[in-house]
Amino acid sequence: MHGGGLNLALVFLLAAVVAVPVFRRFGLGAVLAYLASGVALGPYGMRLVQDTDRILNAAEIGVVMLLFVIGLELSPSRLWVMRKPVFGAGSLQVLLSALLLGVVAMCLDLSWQAALVVGAGLALSSTAVGLQLLGERKELATGHGRLGFAILLFQDLAAIPLLAAIPLLAGRDETGVHWPAIAKGLGALALVALAGRPLMRQLFRVVARTRMPEVFTASALLVVLGMAWFMQLAGLSAGLGAFLAGVLLADSEFRHELEAQIRPFQGLLMGLFFIAIGMGINLHRIAAEPQLIAGGVLVLLLVKFAVLYAAGRWKEGMDTRESLMLGGVLWLGGEFAFVVFGDAHRARLIGEALHDRLVAIVGLSMALTPLLLIGLSRLLDKLPQSKPEAREFDTIPDDHPKVLIAGMGRVGQIVARLLVAQKIPFVALEHSAEQVDTLRRFGNRLYYGDPTRAELLRAAGSQHVGVFVIAVDDVEANVRATRLIRRMYPKARVLARARDRQHAWRLMDLGAETFRETLGSSLEMGEQVLVAMGLPPETAADHVRRFRAHDENLLREQHLVYDDADAVLRAAQGSRAELEKLFEADAGEVASTTQEQETGSG
Repeated sequence: MHGGGLNLALVFLLAAVVAVPVFRRFGLGAVLAYLASGVALGPYGMRLVQDTDRILNAAEIGVVMLLFVIGLELSPSRLWVMRKPVFGAGSLQVLLSALLLGVVAMCLDLSWQAALVVGAGLALSSTAVGLQLLGERKELATGHGRLGFAILLFQDLAAIPLLAAIPLLAGRDETGVHWPAIAKGLGALALVALAGRPLMRQLFRVVARTRMPEVFTASALLVVLGMAWFMQLAGLSAGLGAFLAGVLLADSEFRHELEAQIRPFQGLLMGLFFIAIGMGINLHRIAAEPQLIAGGVLVLLLVKFAVLYAAGRWKEGMDTRESLMLGGVLWLGGEFAFVVFGDAHRARLIGEALHDRLVAIVGLSMALTPLLLIGLSRLLDKLPQSKPEAREFDTIPDDHPKVLIAGMGRVGQIVARLLVAQKIPFVALEHSAEQVDTLRRFGNRLYYGDPTRAELLRAAGSQHVGVFVIAVDDVEANVRATRLIRRMYPKARVLARARDRQHAWRLMDLGAETFRETLGSSLEMGEQVLVAMGLPPETAADHVRRFRAHDENLLREQHLVYDDADAVLRAAQGSRAELEKLFEADAGEVASTTQEQETGSG
């Protein structure tokens, strides 16, 4: 392309702005849009850009920043909670996929070093595409979504030693291992581990005192790129340096600010990275060797799909459908594969022709995955779904609890913490097996069970309970549990969480005391707004207290006629006018009192 950097930047931005919305409209994802834009702009398309290597080298900063953000998110506590799926299923997937794909590579007469790099590089899946597909389909909270995230996390971790090993593998000669290179790399790692954390934290403390956001942004970029440069100088991967910087700052007070500063740059540069990869896909190579490239894509997809299915089905105990969806999301190649193969090519572990084939295989697998996933989903939707094996309800010891909490979401957990602090015995029931398993990891005492079943309530010792707390999030389940408890124990006190006024009226029909889940926090915020607007704190608190009493009266008044929409509307209009008059009278009294005080003082 003839023109300066400004022209080039405008072309890239125009391609992203046009392509991404179009591809997202058809459910194909932003990554595929970037790849297609790169192919169209590159030397094998419209030839608007010729020097793709220079652009790719600059765009790899996006991967460096991605690794820094991944490191920031890997606090030791979070990694410990996720240790089983991350290091269990994740390691199984990477090792088996790398082994099988490496064996295929060795059958093509590659050296064991090159086969190791090729197999391990192809074993990695795209974090950007995988998480985007799961997020767009709202499947991050599903079984295959959570396991997929854990596997991607392990793959990101596994990419670090793989990138670091490439220079070491390339440093071998006829006499054996190149020990000076290994010593240099280990020394750099030790220096960063020992001195990096205190130096970086001290730097950000000094910068934070300047209270200049642009200086903090510059400091964040300096740390990321500086660590990347230092590791590259030591003969290791630039991404390894950025990742270590993120890990060292993961539990610092600057973590969230750093992530907020880096993410915009990371997003833009990752888009540029995928555009550059698209430019580097050699269409002439694909046209010259279509059977070989297609066979490589097929082998990659089938091997990884089989390994992922096995990891989900037998390692984690997921059902067939979930395991198939896991394979369909993560069987593609990944962005780190491009970096791995690029480093391997520069280190002369693989030749240019093999590099072009591998880049084409990974790029095509990424392009095909959104389409194949749509087809897989439709196929699974047509097949009869087998009912998952029901989990048996937990055996609940009858310790004569005084309180029963049904539902351990946000509301139930806070009530439980208050009871624990006062050493009041209670029993907590939760119908989500995932929520039970998660909370138990943190030492919470709760049991899996459906609070809308009478036999389970009896097993939980409900005959000894004086107060029932219905904190179930689902409105219908909430009402069913309240109705059952009212029928079984008509004299018990029932405190029920209500999502809104309509939900509260239904619970009031059953004789429950209702607590609208957002009312208290909204009133607290409103009180602070009044204080910020100049009202004395005691006046603001009195206004909020009187407003709450007025609103509770309105709730009870509308409860009598809530099946008549017109009557509810008239009650609301009358109440609004009454409230305005009430506060107008308050304002007049305050003004009169203030005037009297000023006259007396004068």
